[in-house]
Amino acid sequence: MPSRSAAGVRTGVRVVVSGDRGTGKSSLISAAASDAFPEYVPAVLPPTRLPSDFYPDGVPVTIVDTSSSMESRVKLIDELKRADAVVLTYACDQPMTLSRLSSFWLPELRKLEIKAPVIVVGCKLDLRDERQPMNLEQVMAPIMQQFREIETCIECSSATLIQVPDVFYYAQKAVLHPTAPLFDQEKQTLKPRCIRALKRIFMLCDHDMDGALSDAELNEFQVKCFNAPLQPAEIVGVKRVVQERIRGGVSDLGLTLEGFLFLHALFIEKGRLETTWAVLRKFGYNDELKLRDDILPVPTKHAPDQTVELTNEAIDFLRGIFRLYDSDNDGSLQPSEFDDIFVTAPESPWTVDPYVDAAERTPQGNLTINGFLSEWALMTTLDPSYCLANLICIGYGGDPTSALRVTRRRSVDRKKKQTEKNVFHCFVFGPKKSGKSALLNSFIGRPFSSNYTPTNDVRHVANAVEQIGGSQKTLILQEIPEDGVKKLLSNRECLAACDVAVFLYDSSDEYSWKRSRELLLDVARRGEESGYGVPCLLIAAKDDLDPFPMSLQNSARVTQLLGMEAPIPVGVKLRDSKSVFSRIVCAAEHPHLSIPETEKGKKRKRYRRLVNSSLMFVSVTVGAAVAVVGLAAYRAYAARKNT
Repeated sequence: MPSRSAAGVRTGVRVVVSGDRGTGKSSLISAAASDAFPEYVPAVLPPTRLPSDFYPDGVPVTIVDTSSSMESRVKLIDELKRADAVVLTYACDQPMTLSRLSSFWLPELRKLEIKAPVIVVGCKLDLRDERQPMNLEQVMAPIMQQFREIETCIECSSATLIQVPDVFYYAQKAVLHPTAPLFDQEKQTLKPRCIRALKRIFMLCDHDMDGALSDAELNEFQVKCFNAPLQPAEIVGVKRVVQERIRGGVSDLGLTLEGFLFLHALFIEKGRLETTWAVLRKFGYNDELKLRDDILPVPTKHAPDQTVELTNEAIDFLRGIFRLYDSDNDGSLQPSEFDDIFVTAPESPWTVDPYVDAAERTPQGNLTINGFLSEWALMTTLDPSYCLANLICIGYGGDPTSALRVTRRRSVDRKKKQTEKNVFHCFVFGPKKSGKSALLNSFIGRPFSSNYTPTNDVRHVANAVEQIGGSQKTLILQEIPEDGVKKLLSNRECLAACDVAVFLYDSSDEYSWKRSRELLLDVARRGEESGYGVPCLLIAAKDDLDPFPMSLQNSARVTQLLGMEAPIPVGVKLRDSKSVFSRIVCAAEHPHLSIPETEKGKKRKRYRRLVNSSLMFVSVTVGAAVAVVGLAAYRAYAARKNT
C-alpha cells in the first residue's frame, strides 16, 4: 500500500526493526503493541500495526520484525528497502552488539543505499550490569558523527516498559518531521533550501511589505498555521526571546526576517521540528521542501503532439519581474540580480543542465530579456510542473491555472495548414563534426570556436526569432548526438513533441552528406510509421569551405524526391546565420509543408487513396441500388393500395 495520499500527505509509516539475534527485537515490538511484557515471543513476529490514535500525529505505524539469519537475508534486504524508518537494536547487557552497529549494521545500510532515518535502540536496559554504568551520549556521539543517518538514540526495557512507546514515536517523528531537509547538524544552521522556503513564507505573510511581521500579521500567521491566535502576552514573550538572542531580530515594525529564521532554528535545536514542518506544509511544501504536486495545477491530459506554453498573463508577469530586478536599468540581469529573483525558490533553476548556458547573454555574461523569457519557455516545454512551481515561488499571484496553456494538436494544425503556437521545438540531427554545436552557439550569440568538442549528451538552447511583419516566436533547438539517434527513434512517439527537424552536414565532406541523408530517411520513416511526420530542412553547413564534387546536385535531387525545400547553405564561421533560424521557424509555422515522403510512404498514401475511392464507389453503388429497390417497393405498395 502507498504510504502517501494523492496530496502527498503521509497515510502510514513503515518501521523495520533489525539488529543482531537476541537483542530483543520481537519483545520490543510485542511490548509496544500490547503495553505488557510478553510471556512467549515467536522468533519473528508478523507485521504489527499501531493504530492512528496511538500517537498525536494521527498516522498509523506498521512495525516489521526481521530475522538476522543468513537464510532470511533476501527478505531482510527487501524489507529494509521498503522502510520509512529503521530501528537498529543492540542489547544493553551485551556490549558486543553495540560494537556491531558501527562495524556491520550501519555500513551495511549504506552499502544497500538505504535512505531511511535510523533510530538506534538499546534494549534490555533492566539487565545492564549496574557495576558498569554507561553514558549513552558519550558512547553514541562519535558513532552519530560518523553516521549522520542516525536520527536519535534511546535505551529501553520491554520487561519494565521503560521508554518502549517512545521508540516508535521517535521513529514516526523521524519520518513525519525529518531533520535532514531542515538543519545542518555539522554547521548547526538551517539548510539553504529551508531558509529559502521560510523567506517565501515570511514575504507572503508580510502583507504591507515593510520587512517585518507586525503583531497583527504574526497573529494571522499563527491562526493560519496552528488554528489558534496568540495572546498579546505570548507575542511579547516571543519577541523578547528573539531580542535577547539575536541583534536585529525585532524592529520597531515587528519581527524581522532574521528573527523569523532564528525562531525556527531554535524550534529545531530544541527538538520541536513538528512546529517548523507544520508551517512548511501549511504553505504547500513536501518533504524535499518543494511545492507539492497537488497545488500545481499542471495540465497533464493531452495528446503526445500537444505541448504546454506560458500564457500572455504569465509572460507579462515575467516581464515585470525582469524590470523590477534590473536595478541598474541596463536591459540585462547581472548574476546577483538574477539570483535575487529566485531567493524564495528551492534553488536557482538555471544553474544546471539543461538550462545552464542555454540562452542569450551579453558579453559580460548578463541575461538579456530575450534570454530570460527564452529560459522560461524552455523550462515550460521540458518540465511544466517545475516551471509553475518556480513561477509561484517567485511571486506569481494569479490563479495558477492561468499561467499555462496546452497547444492545439499538431495533427490538427497540419490539417488547418496553420498553427497557434508561440514556441517551436526543433530537433537538430547530423553526424559528428557537421556543425551542430556551432549552429546552436550561433543561435544564442556565442562566438565561433575552431576547437572541436564532441557533444555526448542532448543539449538545448532557446532564443526569440523575429519574423517578417515584426512577430516574434521562441525557437528551442535540441541537439541530438549522432550516437543517440537510434535510441531516440526506438520510441514510437519520439517525434510527437517535435515541430521541425533540421539535418546538418558538412558540405565539404561526402561522408557527412551521406550520413546526414541516412538520418533524414530514418526520421522520415519513423514519422510515417508513427503518424507524427514533421517538417524537415537540410542545412549545408561550412558553406565557406570548398564543397565536395556533386554536393549541390546530390542534395538537391534528394530534397526534390522527398518533397522538401532545397538545402540551406550556412557558414556559421564567416557570416550571420540569423536567416536560417527564421526559415526554421517558418517551416514550423506551416506544419503541412516540407514533410518528407519516402517511396514506401508514397505507396502507402496511394494505396489509401485507392481504398478510399473504392469504398466511395461501393458506397455510391450501394446507395443507388437501395434507392432503386426502395422505388420499386413503393410502386408495388401504391398499386396494391389502389387495387
